[in-house]
Amino acid sequence: MSATTILDKQINNYLVQLNTKQKKAVLTVVKTFVEEQKESDWWKDADFVGELDRRSAELGSGKVKGHSWDEVKQKAQALNICVGDLS
Repeated sequence: MSATTILDKQINNYLVQLNTKQKKAVLTVVKTFVEEQKESDWWKDADFVGELDRRSAELGSGKVKGHSWDEVKQKAQALNICVGDLS
């Protein structure tokens, strides 16, 4: 029996012991794991990566001016749109 099969059986054994409220909590956790995985797969999105490449090329060529983190922080503080530590 593979480790995955054993693990699946162990999970199922515990799930059947839970009440509805507990199962909803477990479902929330599982959904969070799946969503986090989707979010971490951004580099597989060809359109998104293409946009990053385009913007990087524009910065590299001088076509657009980038801003330092200090400039961004100063602008945000001047507009009073940030709360908290911006270090």
